[in-house]
Amino acid sequence: MNDWQRVLITPDTNILKAMEIIDQCAMGAVIIVDSEKKLLGIVTDGDVRRGILNKISLDSPVSLIMNHQPKYAFYGEDKTNLLNMMKKFFLHHLPIVDEQMHVVHIELMDDFIKKPHYDNTVVIMAGGYGTRLRPLTNDCPKPLLKIDNKPMLEIIFDQFINYGFNKFILSLNYRGDMIKNHFGNGEHLGVDITYLEEDMPLGTAGALSLMQEIPEKPFIVMNGDIMTQINFQHLLEFHNQHHAAATLCVREYQHTIPYGVVSIEKDRLVALEEKPQQQFYINAGIYVLDPCVLSLITRNIAMDMPTLIDRLISKNMSTAVFPIREYWLDIGKPDDFKQASKDYRELFQC
Repeated sequence: MNDWQRVLITPDTNILKAMEIIDQCAMGAVIIVDSEKKLLGIVTDGDVRRGILNKISLDSPVSLIMNHQPKYAFYGEDKTNLLNMMKKFFLHHLPIVDEQMHVVHIELMDDFIKKPHYDNTVVIMAGGYGTRLRPLTNDCPKPLLKIDNKPMLEIIFDQFINYGFNKFILSLNYRGDMIKNHFGNGEHLGVDITYLEEDMPLGTAGALSLMQEIPEKPFIVMNGDIMTQINFQHLLEFHNQHHAAATLCVREYQHTIPYGVVSIEKDRLVALEEKPQQQFYINAGIYVLDPCVLSLITRNIAMDMPTLIDRLISKNMSTAVFPIREYWLDIGKPDDFKQASKDYRELFQC
């Protein structure tokens, strides 16, 4: 069976199974067909994430989240036209059908461009003091702390490089000279690295005011103390498809209250819930920003990213939310650092 045929599923397939196929086949989508393999719809990685945000159960049929009007092309269409269509609509995959709408093939952008390459800039915030990790950071900046004998920041580089990114900007402050001496211009990694050097802490958004050139395309901003297996290709596609000024990555966080919670009306007990669990979405420290956002940041004035996002919302500028369902860890405390080494050996080196 050809790989593309593995992504053909029926509308009653549950969302969890669709997720597994998307991840296993690395096509970024599943194609929904009837019993005769006629095209009914498509479900992308982005559709799954929107379903998660909307609290749709993973046991639900995939038909609840599918796009009923997918883009497609007819068999025999010129390759150049197919490529132009995929570029125009930011498509990573395009079902090919016959005159009766049977799916006969799936074109992938990766087949047109064998090795993915993105000239979008990646800005990594690497200037923090790492106070919660002292004494480990007394003489070493957090991004150079070694996880299983590899600097934390180099693991981040590896993840981006695997997805075809090679243009990086590092924002530096605390012991920034050590980071510059270690990575230089990035030549040994096969990438281009430049630096933003703060005279004072400017925050995750304020540091962007030091950029010498305004990027021509959306750029990714990421905190330098995060270890993740997020699919950066899917993230960038998600941002482009939503035409957003900013996309904020979020992670689901569950908190169990360790007591019985009571509900009362005046002096009357109306309910008692033992150790209820609350669910939230937390800021994951990864963003995609449109270049226009930089006009909202004043040079050399401290500003954190949440303040910038609030400013975008107040101006009714489009902001999107990308839920991370892959591995993610914020390395802030000593226990997190120990966990990172264990996870790296088990998940990143298999």
